[in-house]
Amino acid sequence: MRCLMFVCLLICSLPSFALDRSRVEGYLLPNGLQVILKNGYERDHVAIRLVVGVGLDDFNCEQKELPHLLEHLLFSGIDETGEGGLEERLQSLGGEWNAYTSSADTTFVIEAPARNQRKILDLLLAVIHDTRIDAKALATAKRIIEREDGGHYGHLQRWLDRQDIGHPASDQLATELGLKCPERSNLEDMTLEQVNTLRDRWYAANNMTLIVVGGLDRLLPAYLERTFGELPATEPEERRTLESIGQQAAQRRDLTRGWLGDSVKLHWLFVEPVLDNDHQATLDLLSHYLDWALYDQLRLRNGLSYGPSAKRESFGDTGLLSLNADLEREDIDQAVEVMQKLFDHLRKEGLDPETFERIKYASVAKESWSTQGNSALADYYWGALNDYSDGRFVNPVRKLRQVSLVQANEALKELLKEDGYVRIEKPLLGYDELYGLVALLLGLILAAGLLRWRRHAPEKPGGATR
Repeated sequence: MRCLMFVCLLICSLPSFALDRSRVEGYLLPNGLQVILKNGYERDHVAIRLVVGVGLDDFNCEQKELPHLLEHLLFSGIDETGEGGLEERLQSLGGEWNAYTSSADTTFVIEAPARNQRKILDLLLAVIHDTRIDAKALATAKRIIEREDGGHYGHLQRWLDRQDIGHPASDQLATELGLKCPERSNLEDMTLEQVNTLRDRWYAANNMTLIVVGGLDRLLPAYLERTFGELPATEPEERRTLESIGQQAAQRRDLTRGWLGDSVKLHWLFVEPVLDNDHQATLDLLSHYLDWALYDQLRLRNGLSYGPSAKRESFGDTGLLSLNADLEREDIDQAVEVMQKLFDHLRKEGLDPETFERIKYASVAKESWSTQGNSALADYYWGALNDYSDGRFVNPVRKLRQVSLVQANEALKELLKEDGYVRIEKPLLGYDELYGLVALLLGLILAAGLLRWRRHAPEKPGGATR
């Protein structure tokens, strides 16, 4: 009898050990707000994400910071106690929050005790609906964003931006290709009217997704329909067409980063191809494969780079795959040669089947532990909203497993079809160059001193003449 009870308890506890993250409780409220609920790992905690479908890419270069500005303004306060009173109310409920504006969306991120989830959702709703925005709050938010971006955006900084000075290599290339704005938005020109118009048009129920993961209140669905279900909806706003490559870029450029040093960074960037099937999974696997290939060639075989890496980024409608290496100044040419040989080998031979299967297995295995905890699970749902439909997210493990070696080789062939773009970030001077300049300067000073001494030296008296 005891054994039977133990077996029953074990069977009942299996869901807690094998949480199916792909299946959620998802539905639309009558006003169009999308709700995604998931009983998560920790029962005394909830992770809340409110995703608003407006981001930096929805505005042109002159107004690109508008969504970011509104994000800050929404924490200005909901009553006479202002920003401080709002924070105090959140602290009294045991929660913490932040917000992020990306190229695609604006997201409010909250961690909170499960017992106070409805009270904290009340506070979030008040922030979205009741925050009072005035000229003083606007000026404060502008100063905060300026500080985040590195300080006052004066004429010198604007000129440096136009010269691509100080930009990371991928940002610099994206700017050169016409995928990224060459300079920041002018915050001073942004008005209360623009901010309020953005809020009215984009912060609408049918342009939002609310994600709650953790120890869910059993009355939460009814609560959400009664509260968030009252948010107004609007006609869907037409989203702006993303930038495409419209300019030529130099194949190789040296970028100045700092004044003095021997450490440099090599970035070899390729424009990602658009694949008909399994686009993200295929390029993710290809990125992991190239990450290993760089490690093998640059560190293990040649000892040139301690931490080579591969990184995927997107700008406008284009993806860039960046292969990166930290180097010593004198090793740049050798590293470029090693990477060029690697690309030539891959173009000719393709991916090694055994290595590809090993990388694929490791990527699949990582999916089983990479989203542990309520917060990680909520962030996963946030990032995978494009793969959500009818209460299910597409299983990333299944997507990775169905990528074949043939698919990966076809993607590799398209990726390496062009030579790519080399960007080398290095200080203005290396130490050897500095020593040479110092020696040259000392030599010039010594030579000038000797010349001056000879000109002013007294002449010796001449001998007697007959």
